[in-house]
Amino acid sequence: MTETPLDAAHAAMEAAPDDDSARLRFYERLADSELVLMLSAEPVGRDINPEIFEIGDARFVLAFDLEERLSGFAGRAVPYAALSGRGLAGMLAGQGIGLALNIEVAPSAILLPPEALAWLRETLDHGPAEAEATPREISAPRGLPDTLLSALDTKLSTAAGLARKAYLAAVIYDDGSRGHLLAFSGTQPGAEGALARAMNEALVFSGLEAGALDVAFLPDNSPLLAELARHALRFDLPETERPGRIEPIAPGSDPDRPPKLR
Repeated sequence: MTETPLDAAHAAMEAAPDDDSARLRFYERLADSELVLMLSAEPVGRDINPEIFEIGDARFVLAFDLEERLSGFAGRAVPYAALSGRGLAGMLAGQGIGLALNIEVAPSAILLPPEALAWLRETLDHGPAEAEATPREISAPRGLPDTLLSALDTKLSTAAGLARKAYLAAVIYDDGSRGHLLAFSGTQPGAEGALARAMNEALVFSGLEAGALDVAFLPDNSPLLAELARHALRFDLPETERPGRIEPIAPGSDPDRPPKLR
């Protein structure tokens, strides 16, 4: 059986129930994953009608991270909608409905109550703040925990086609403040907001309560790029066959336009 990123994150969370970072990584994978949601009827535009199951006094929708897992559970052809975990959390916000994930068909089977989805939605809604500052000194990044570096690497691997490179460096700004800067080059027009939100999520889900990471988008002729190339940690973002496409493919990937319950 194919192991999915959700399977691996769930196993790590189950193996270390007291490890908050493992729990956060599971929820990050859930938000980033494309899920297939079991429906009771074919969708009509953005309006969908999920199958809702009652377990005790609670209600749950059923979603799976592979189409074959949905087929294995249902045992027949059923209508479904494909959407991201973040889109599903947004759709269910305030509905009092939980999520039954991969039930009976995968090791990552879990029941997530409405409170867990509300927490996920609230966490994802905490976007980055804008500020202006000019770097005065650039040096190699230092003192950053491995959890953050791993989270950044994972997030950047999902940003295919949105930019060419990212540089992570320690900086001293012109006002004397210090921090770490993640600068993108070759950014596709309009992709800045998506990249900034993704990097903010990497910081949040890494479990750094007081962490901060500045994000900048530099033109190819910026003199700062040469300094970053000499000192910074470089990430090469994956290419895509359609580099100009920046809109999310899966319905529900845009947290500002979640699907609607019918």
